[in-house]
Amino acid sequence: MDMASSPRTVEEIFKDYSARRTSVIRALTHDVDEFYGLCDPDKDNLCLYGHPNEAWEVTLPAEEVPPELPEPALGINFARDGMNRRDWLSLVAVHSDSWLVSVAFYLGARLNRNERKRLFSLINDLPSVFEVVTDRKPVKDKPTADSGSKSRGSAKRSSDGQVKSNPKFVDEGYEEDEDEHNETLCGSCGGNYNADEFWICCDICERWFHGKCVKITPAKAESIKQYKCPSCSLRRGRP
Repeated sequence: MDMASSPRTVEEIFKDYSARRTSVIRALTHDVDEFYGLCDPDKDNLCLYGHPNEAWEVTLPAEEVPPELPEPALGINFARDGMNRRDWLSLVAVHSDSWLVSVAFYLGARLNRNERKRLFSLINDLPSVFEVVTDRKPVKDKPTADSGSKSRGSAKRSSDGQVKSNPKFVDEGYEEDEDEHNETLCGSCGGNYNADEFWICCDICERWFHGKCVKITPAKAESIKQYKCPSCSLRRGRP
């Protein structure tokens, strides 16, 4: 693949990633019997490729060195008969996730810092191949106090100050201990974090607040480039 003609924008790279991911998932789920049969341990080193046209392929690795794109895991067929089938498919899924991300960031070599962050965010919003193949139980996303998000519930703030919607994907994430997130307390009222309420984080002291406690709504948060809680606003205003 010529880098000059390869996907270059965040959207183009994500489209390429999504298509390759779809094809790999199909191989490991819907077409799993065919995929399993093609991975004959008696054959040479085989790789699972996902292509941008959403087709998958089990074949030998590229002969050219260095290859045009990062290569998927080599020799996935050798362990097939020595492992439980489900465990083997899970292993292939993990390696496939690593390959998909490596291809995406190889194509995104010329992206700047914010574009790379946006690309990863788009990728991270999708369940991984491993999660799909192992049928991980979905739960709502519950960000922690140091997650980097700058508001909770209806919206979240990115590092460039923009507020983006925070949909609760029903097909992603791991089951987590409910108590893990109860440690986050509102800096105003001292109440515990509740996923059903809008929260916002001060960009200065990094404490979290109920939106209602500091009189900030999701709509108002969208127009705030840098949020300062009442305490920080007073301190910053002193000579």
